[in-house]
Amino acid sequence: MKLTSHGSTAQDSAQAVTPWWLGATIYQIYPRSFMDSNGDGIGDLAGITQKLDHVAALGVDAIWISPFYTSPMADFGYDIADYCNVDPIFGTLADFDALVARARELGLKVIVDQVYAHTSNRHAWFQDSRSSRSSAHADWYVWADARPDGSPPSNWQSVFGGPAWCWDARRGQYYLHNFLKEQPQLNVHNPAVQEALLEVAKFWLDRGVSGFRIDALNFTMHDPQLRDNPPAPEDGKPRTRPFDFQLQTYNQSHPDIVHFIERLQALIASYPDTFSLAEVGGRNALAEMKAFTQGSQRLDSAYGFDFLYAPQLTPALVAGALSAWSGPVASGWPSWAFENHDAPRALSRWADEGDRAAFARLKALLFFSLRGNLIVYQGEELGLLQDEVPFESLQDPEAIANWPLTLSRDGVRTPLPWVAEDGHGGFTQGDPWLPVSAANRERAVDRQSADPASLLRLTTALLRLRKATATLMSGDCTVDLADETRLVLRRTKGASQVQAVFNFSGEEQPWPADLGLRGRVLASVNFAQEADVEAGKVKSLPPHAALWIDTGET
Repeated sequence: MKLTSHGSTAQDSAQAVTPWWLGATIYQIYPRSFMDSNGDGIGDLAGITQKLDHVAALGVDAIWISPFYTSPMADFGYDIADYCNVDPIFGTLADFDALVARARELGLKVIVDQVYAHTSNRHAWFQDSRSSRSSAHADWYVWADARPDGSPPSNWQSVFGGPAWCWDARRGQYYLHNFLKEQPQLNVHNPAVQEALLEVAKFWLDRGVSGFRIDALNFTMHDPQLRDNPPAPEDGKPRTRPFDFQLQTYNQSHPDIVHFIERLQALIASYPDTFSLAEVGGRNALAEMKAFTQGSQRLDSAYGFDFLYAPQLTPALVAGALSAWSGPVASGWPSWAFENHDAPRALSRWADEGDRAAFARLKALLFFSLRGNLIVYQGEELGLLQDEVPFESLQDPEAIANWPLTLSRDGVRTPLPWVAEDGHGGFTQGDPWLPVSAANRERAVDRQSADPASLLRLTTALLRLRKATATLMSGDCTVDLADETRLVLRRTKGASQVQAVFNFSGEEQPWPADLGLRGRVLASVNFAQEADVEAGKVKSLPPHAALWIDTGET
């Protein structure tokens, strides 16, 4: 590993970039698994506050906290029963206020999840809605009569398996649920529902948050005509759920979503230094991300699933993802994630056991090379692996429902290891809600903090170098080479230029001599030829080599 001062590439200080989130790095915290402060085996808000120093020391700009709201936990917090309160297992509103205050002291923005597509079936709105077709909240959810034969109103299928409709005897109608039956679909076409959701956003903005990550945004509006979805053409991918057999043409992605987005963004932007981020999945994710972030009246950024479920990391995958976001900021600004709470750990997907240490270093340098915002999932800075959770220990309803054809979200949600020699990784004094594996305890924070050659120390150094280099923070990005094994990215800002070179293979590859790469090495991993780069004498790229070169003015 080599790191040097940034030199001419930072002639415009990254700290002067406006707005603050352009090129920012955001650290995702899954509260159940971050730190347990009271010994009940479940992470909580006070635990986050206790360990925020670790996050701040990385040099990130903000934290994103996954749901901590009142919930029966059918989907571990994404089934919300009260948008404006904290579930007792996570603490209290006072605990949240203390977290925000501590984050502010450490220079961290706080972003929280918002779930507008559905609530819990325990939410007071749904309880009233199901009570009567004439109740105050009667039209706040998506209700429909049965077909003449008693079957559901349409053929729509839920993400978690089975029909997306559930019969409710109290109303004598079906209600829509795109996910679990415990997550009834809000009718966001209804102006009253929109007003209520905007009040929720205002509640948290007034409490000091700096913005939102909006969950499953393209599921917020459906086709009011309830037309059947068409079958999906064969694409060679495995189909483990009925959902995979359809094109989601009518149960999501209604064009009126953008009008709600504009109302939401107007509210968010009325508060200083805020940021809005949409999660968008599905077959048409790119087009929807573009639509949701087009121009200043819509959201600031969006991220999809380019990397989250990819079985391999290849030059072509990276080049294709970046090419879709090469225009000016006003045309849409991307955010990127290699890992999150729903997707298996990247190193377990992308690298064989013997290559993981070297590949983890390449992956880190690649991640900080991307044009856009970066989302680091807790433990990614440690190189945590996907844990194998046996069926009898599974907590995730999706994993249980689709066993054994499942990626098991539990395997990426196991607790963060803080102390290598502690049986539970220093996460809790009790019994953890999911086990902490021995393999991940070996990667604990205390052990890596003390090791100058660790991935944690490398991640911190690369992030700080990126923040000090305006070209890497917000410069343009061009793909100069993407073949089977090699990738070369060119980042430019004004007259400054940084080129990032990668060998994705475990074998030595030819140096891309025809690109004229020559200059001062800012950072390198798995590479020992820095002096030759400046002299223009490099002949080859070692296995999993990666480096940043300050190639001077364009």
